[in-house]
Amino acid sequence: MTAADIIAMRRALELAADAAAASEIPVGAVVLDAEGRIFAEGRNNREATGDPTGHAEVEALRAAAASAGSWNLEGNTLVVTLEPCLMCAGAILQARISRVVFGAWDDKAGAAGSMYDVLRDRRLPYRAEVIGGIQADDAAALLRDFFEQRR
Repeated sequence: MTAADIIAMRRALELAADAAAASEIPVGAVVLDAEGRIFAEGRNNREATGDPTGHAEVEALRAAAASAGSWNLEGNTLVVTLEPCLMCAGAILQARISRVVFGAWDDKAGAAGSMYDVLRDRRLPYRAEVIGGIQADDAAALLRDFFEQRR
């Protein structure tokens, strides 16, 4: 974990809070370039768009690919507040993201070490370094508060 990862997680948490304020599940994501600078970001927007792929990771990957002018994001890091799901893990690998840093673990749908470990599966042609549990308490609190308000 680097200082840039911590700064990026703070921004991802801000994006997650923005998502919650918009009645979206509070997940935020940013993409860092090889030097550790944020150059793309996203947050959940599934409710607003009606798009089932409107996860923070997918939104951040789309923005990063547009900014880079290429789908190949090798050498970059995705920082996200919640462990990626299967869909997002697949998108991360398709984009060739080199590192994934996440906050809260997702014991129900996580695909980066809890339920599944897709990002590091040796049977696949590409793998990513995974660092989990960064500011996990803050990320989990956003999720917990969001769902408690809806019960």
